Amino acid sequence: MKLASIHFYPVKSTAGHHVREAEVQPWGLAGDRRYLVTDARGEMLTARTEPWLLACVAELDGDALTLTGPHAAPLRVTPNGVMSAVDMRGTSVELTDCGDDAALWLSELVGQRVRLKWLDDPTRRPVNPAYGRPEDRVSLADGYPLLLTTTASLALLNDWIVETALERGEEAPPPLPMHRFRPNVVIDGVETAFAEDGWKRVRIGEVPFRVSKRCDRCVLTTIDTTTYTKGKEPIRTLSRHRKQDGKVWFGINLIPDAPGRVTQGDPVVVL
Repeated sequence: MKLASIHFYPVKSTAGHHVREAEVQPWGLAGDRRYLVTDARGEMLTARTEPWLLACVAELDGDALTLTGPHAAPLRVTPNGVMSAVDMRGTSVELTDCGDDAALWLSELVGQRVRLKWLDDPTRRPVNPAYGRPEDRVSLADGYPLLLTTTASLALLNDWIVETALERGEEAPPPLPMHRFRPNVVIDGVETAFAEDGWKRVRIGEVPFRVSKRCDRCVLTTIDTTTYTKGKEPIRTLSRHRKQDGKVWFGINLIPDAPGRVTQGDPVVVL
C-alpha cells in the first residue's frame, strides 16, 4: 500500500489543496484548518449550510492568508483582532478575529454577515476523550487531526451508487471524486474495500498513527463543488450499505503518535 495523495484545508469548509508532502504535527497537518468562519452570532459556520464557502480558495503565506473567490478581488488577511470564544462541537475555543475586510469579503461570498477567525494556539483544543488520550489535540477539524480514505473503498462506493441509480430507473451518474470526502491522506493499494474499518494503528512513511474511530459522514459530501448544490449521493447509497448506529461511515480518523513528514508515494503499513 502507498500514500496516493495528501490534502489540507487552510480555512475550514473552504477549498482544499493537493500537496506532494506535508509536515505532520500533533494536531494535524501543518496549516490544516487553523481558520474558520462564524456567523453573526459568533457560531461556527460550515459548508453544510453555506455551500458557497467551498468556492473560496485560501493560500497560506507565513502568518498571512490570501483569499480568492469568484465574487471579488483576492484579499490578503493577517489575524490581528480581538479574541472570542467559539463553540467547537461542545468545546469552547478562543479564536482571534481576522478583521473587517475579511469579514466583508466572506459575507459577500456567502450572502450573510460572517467573520473569519484564527486558532493561534493549536494546543488549545483537546480531542474527544472518548476516542483519544488526555494529551491529544486537534486544530479546527471536526474532531480529529487527520482523516484517511482509500481508493478501494471509493471505487466500491461508486459501483454501489451506479447500482442504486439503475435500480431506481435513473441515469448512471459519473463517479464521485475523492475530494467530496475531504480527506487528508488517501491510500492506494488496499486489497479489500473498507478494510480500513478494522485498522488500529498505521504507519505512513516513518510517521505512526492511532486510529481513533471510523468517520461518520454528513450532508457536506452531497455538495457538488462545481455548482455548490446538494444532491442525494453519497448519503443515499451509504445509508443502504454503510449505516450503523444511525450514522453512515466512510474513512477513518487518525491521531499522530509522533510528528514527522509524509510524502506522496510513501509506503503504508498496518501495525
